[in-house]
Order: sequence, then structure tokens, then C-alpha cells
Amino acid sequence: MSPSPRRIPLVNLSHYRSGNPEERARFVRVFGEALKEFGFVSVEGHGIDDGLIRRTYADVESFFRLPEQVKHRYHVAEFGGQRAYTPFGKEHAKNRTVGDLKEFYHVGRDLPEGHPRRPDTAAYNVWPEEVASFRSNTLALFNALDEAAALMLQAVAEYFGIERNTFSDMAQDGTSVLRVIHYPPLKEKFIPGAVRAAEHEDINLITLLCEGTASGLELLTRDGEWIPVDTLRGQIVVDSGDMLSRITNGVIPATTHRVVNPPSAAEDNTRYSMPFFVHPYPECMLEALPGTVTPEKPGQPPITADAFLKQRLREIGLIK
Repeated sequence: MSPSPRRIPLVNLSHYRSGNPEERARFVRVFGEALKEFGFVSVEGHGIDDGLIRRTYADVESFFRLPEQVKHRYHVAEFGGQRAYTPFGKEHAKNRTVGDLKEFYHVGRDLPEGHPRRPDTAAYNVWPEEVASFRSNTLALFNALDEAAALMLQAVAEYFGIERNTFSDMAQDGTSVLRVIHYPPLKEKFIPGAVRAAEHEDINLITLLCEGTASGLELLTRDGEWIPVDTLRGQIVVDSGDMLSRITNGVIPATTHRVVNPPSAAEDNTRYSMPFFVHPYPECMLEALPGTVTPEKPGQPPITADAFLKQRLREIGLIK
């Protein structure tokens, strides 16, 4: 009998939000160690309303079922994919030229003009008029995930033994984005040599992934094994990105992951997914924590979150 596949740890965010000291300490330890080992962790008790997730998925499905010419009205090229609609096959993984088999829509944080953390070249949200509740549901989900992410970032700071608000302050008024993704069946849309999401690392601090509507997500372990990641109902999968890895000087990795193509015609179904990418404010300086720096591992040069993001967006084909 073959061994059962390895699974990422599961924690309950309510233990950190309102638990006793022992529960909080255990959450910090398990959450931090899971990110350190896998770059991934599953979270239940996250406080995101299941009904809100269901309503948002219904809106997402309604939007992506619209005719192509209607969806393309919501593509704003100068936004570089940071808001609104990005067409099928437009984005590709770093170091690849073949586009991924997906289309997506971005909802971000709109800060008022004059706000000190408003990006200089701020994209703004664009709302599909054909789906009346798309705006209210995606914004409500954005805010709920934003709140949960702040708690998780505080737990990461406690794991490192530093000021609790270190990472959550970086994400305060940050350029976080909710991405709603449509992976159509391969029999309907396909690009030779392409996969649904080629192997990549996320750009940001952490990503919160609401349960997907079909399987396919896999992560690459430190010993080179691809293992499936189940995004089960009632759970959020959290993974660490390039920015957090840079700040922790690699103590927490930006783990490579992918969404594989359906393995058979019988499983060639539509897949929807809703990751929430947690980004710092634009001028936040990304530099290694002093406690992680050694003579053998001095850390990478400091860079602002905005400069780092633009560098990565060029690498994945969303801006030139």
C-alpha cells in the first residue's frame, strides 16, 4: 500500500483571535512552523461568512459566463492587470512565455485622492454593470479577508519574537487585491503547452485562498515532491510570498505551487478560485529582519514594495 500524501497543517484562527494563552501560543507556533516548513497552512475558524463566499462565487460565475466582447469592455490595459478584467492567456508564470489557461478579475483597495498611501499611478476598481451584486459582495469579501490577514500577520510577527504589528502595519492601506479566477474546461479553451497555472511563487506577503470549486492546486515541498493541497469548504489555505520571504531572509520560503490541468476528460470541468493577495503599502521598505541576518546570509538589498511589485509584473507579462 502506498503511503498517504503529506498534508499541510491545519490551525484554527479563532484560537488566536479569542483563545486562552495556551491556545494562542500553540496557534503562533504551528502557524509559523507550517509556513517555515511548507510555505502553506490551512486555516479554519477564520470568521469569513460561508454565505458571502457562496454569493461571491455565484457572481463570479455570472460574470465569466458573459459574452467575450462584454467581458473585454472591462479590460483596462494601462492598469497592468492590477484592477478589472484580464483576458484568457494574458498572464504567464515567471520565466515562461506561454500564457496560463485562465482569465481573472481584480478588485483592490480604493484609497481617496490625497491619502498618504495612495499609489502615484493608482488603478481604480471597475464594476461590471451586468452583475448587480458583484461590487457589494467582492468588497465585503475583500474586507473580511483583509481583517483575517491582519491577524495572521500578527501571529507571524509573534513567531519571530518581534513587535506584533510589524507585518500587519506593512499591509495597512496596502495594495492588496482580491483575484477571482475562471479556469474554463480544456475542451473549450486551450493553448498548446499551457497549464491552468504554471509553477510560480506569489509576489506578496501572504495569500489567503478561499476554497476552490475543483481540485488541482499543488505545492512543491523542500525535498522536491509535488503534493496536492485541498481547499476544503470552511477552510482557507494560506501561503507565503516573495515579499515575506525577502523580509524574513528566506526563513519563510515563497513556495512554488501550480494548478495542474484536469487529468482526464471526465474531470475536465470549469474551476473557479478566489485568492486574496496581501500586499504592503507602496513605499514600504522590504529589507531583512535583523534577527535573520548572518555573515553567511546577509540578506538582499532593500527595495520598496512598489518597485518590487512592478519588477514582478513585468516578469509575468502584465506590464512592459
